Amino acid sequence: MLNFQDKNLKSKAFNCNFFKYWMAIRQPIITVCGHVDHGKTTLLDRIRGSFIAAKEAGFITQKISFTLYPIEKLEECPLFDTYGAKLKIPGFLFIDTPGHAAFTNLRKRGGSLADIAILVIDINEGIMPQTAEVLQILKINKTPFIVALNKIDSISGWHHYSDNLKENIESQAIHTRQLFDEKLLTIQAALNNHGFNADLLYNVSDFTKKICLVPCSAKTGEGVPEMLMMLCGLSQKFLSERLKLDKRAKGVILEVKKEKAHQYIEAILYDGELSLGDEIAIATFDKPILAKVRVLEEVLPLSEKFKAVDKATAATGIRMQVSDMKEILPGMPFQIYRGDIDETEKELKKEIGETIKTDKEGIVIKAESLGSLEALITLLKQSNIKVLKAGIGPITKKDIAEAKTSGEKNTLYKIILGFNVGIDEEAKEFASDVKILTDDVVYKLIENTEKWVKEEEKRIEREKLGELASLCKLEILHNSVFRNSNPAIFGVRVLGGKLKSGTLLINETNEKLNKVKGIQSEKKSVEEAVSGMEVAISLPGVTFDRQLKSTNYLFSDLSESQFKEFKKNKQILSSEDLKILQEIADIKRKEKATWGI
Repeated sequence: MLNFQDKNLKSKAFNCNFFKYWMAIRQPIITVCGHVDHGKTTLLDRIRGSFIAAKEAGFITQKISFTLYPIEKLEECPLFDTYGAKLKIPGFLFIDTPGHAAFTNLRKRGGSLADIAILVIDINEGIMPQTAEVLQILKINKTPFIVALNKIDSISGWHHYSDNLKENIESQAIHTRQLFDEKLLTIQAALNNHGFNADLLYNVSDFTKKICLVPCSAKTGEGVPEMLMMLCGLSQKFLSERLKLDKRAKGVILEVKKEKAHQYIEAILYDGELSLGDEIAIATFDKPILAKVRVLEEVLPLSEKFKAVDKATAATGIRMQVSDMKEILPGMPFQIYRGDIDETEKELKKEIGETIKTDKEGIVIKAESLGSLEALITLLKQSNIKVLKAGIGPITKKDIAEAKTSGEKNTLYKIILGFNVGIDEEAKEFASDVKILTDDVVYKLIENTEKWVKEEEKRIEREKLGELASLCKLEILHNSVFRNSNPAIFGVRVLGGKLKSGTLLINETNEKLNKVKGIQSEKKSVEEAVSGMEVAISLPGVTFDRQLKSTNYLFSDLSESQFKEFKKNKQILSSEDLKILQEIADIKRKEKATWGI
């Protein structure tokens, strides 16, 4: 990495023909990502001089968008003259992602489509759940990134004294600098916990070992020139091989949109040249779609608008209309078709098949795009959750049928996850006994799935324990004896556990009484009574005034093997149940000291 604080930088000339080198490499693709409302789009607005964020619903980006940032704009950065740095790259292609997407839509074989990422962190809030999610994906894809510590202007007492970032930080009042240092150290420690060493940009000498932190303000523009310098330096020092252009056009479908009567594809061309009339192969989960480019438009620099072109060169944002628009899925790769369908199919399958690996059993998942699906599978596998079927698009009746079949083998698999997708109306009517979890934030979906799995595991264990015996403690209500014998009928208060009809009871001295024949609550027969209820029970073969007159408490009887099974599953028992279990063990051990041990 270029060290931009190196005083000898001016003497480091680039020994190459600038124009030839410029034509040989493409724009680096820079993804701006991070937690919702940490200022991703606002920061990009500051860089490109637009006001996109104000147009978004709730000031939160609702879709992925791209900005072509030309070399002419980069050359306006004052630091290039200050340090005598020369530009080799033809500009940048900035990609702004919604927080929920975590740039997972942007992928190609070998990892993320992004060459570099800007991870935006609000310096006042630090690493939030979605930030942690993005860090995971950056690590998985081995994507180089810098951290933009945004909103420094909101630190109490902060003033803009100098256009030089380092000088400005050092010029702050003592209490403001202390606040800044505290926030900085907190974020450094959090990043370290995620496996990243990080430091302020001007303290980093080896950019292969440390992540560069750039304090900045999307509001005032502080730190933005330094950020652009860092991006250029990263690109030119480490990515020159990756940025070399191939003649064969390759890209990724971002969205399939409908505008009035026309359908079109929005995509990123990340390699080669694509011309009007070219035949392209678009990947699917089955056979590739072969289609001719009928309309080709390229995004205008620093704009959301497109213009019709005869040819587009990577890296750039494009819109296309092709001869076959059916069944094109977001996130799928495409490439120029050279006439060999078997070879093309093999290449595209390699590209989409490397991370879409499912298990022989597991759950059903659906996502909005290929990249989102990959990210979801990766995170589920990290949580040891198996995936039987993975697909793109809304949850359908067929998905529910798959989940039901899978759930017959293991009830933990009777669940469908949907990342940023809806449920078909027909499917809703069919989904009564299948759990469906949907969310537009990956980490929430994973958290909710893990929570459901734990609850389901506990429910299954409770059912198993319920088959063993009913665990309960009863207090005899001596003023409520309705019948002395044949059978004895009297009142009890359930102090803990659950009393069921047929439960064998013992007293405090381990004398076996009999099984509960019936339970009545408010003069109505019931099958069970739970903690806190006062009910009347009937006990055949018991004479109350002879056997129970001096007894205060009754317990459900347990065999030694039943006790051990309860003990083995004590994590799903309540503290009340555990106390009853211990009392029963104490009663039993009066006769046999090693009972249940």
